[in-house]
Amino acid sequence: MTERSPAPGGLALIEALVNTLDIESGADALDTAEGRARFGIAPKETDRARELRESLRATLLAHAGHPPHRAVTPLGELLAAAPLVVTVDTADGSAALAPAGTRSLHARVAAAVAESLVTGAWTRLKACEAADCHWAYYDRSPAGRGRWCSMQVCGARAKMRRYRAKEG
Repeated sequence: MTERSPAPGGLALIEALVNTLDIESGADALDTAEGRARFGIAPKETDRARELRESLRATLLAHAGHPPHRAVTPLGELLAAAPLVVTVDTADGSAALAPAGTRSLHARVAAAVAESLVTGAWTRLKACEAADCHWAYYDRSPAGRGRWCSMQVCGARAKMRRYRAKEG
């Protein structure tokens, strides 16, 4: 839905996961084998992936200053058991958190959140304020106050609604 470029680093995984559901049409990419394969999700893991997706969406709405779209399991609870390890590069000594052993979706998301906390990018990943959208996007605006995933679609609709409300 958005013309924005993907979020940086591991946040691209989170953005892509949140955007597997088109709220307006109800189409869910996790309903398809291809959509699940993109994230390494087995069919039996689909419900857990959806729970994670909606918890992420609620968190991204909070980043944008909006209440959750519905009651969800808190993201911290979902990621608390994600197995992570500290890796250290022998060449330059740089360190990072990485999924331990398994490449579970929860562990990959937890590692992406940790990485983005270090870089300061975490709160720039937001969800569109349009109730029929809530698409994830990375806010690259200088002040970090972006509101919509697409100025041409969601932003234009919101401005048109405000304009019509003033006329009425």
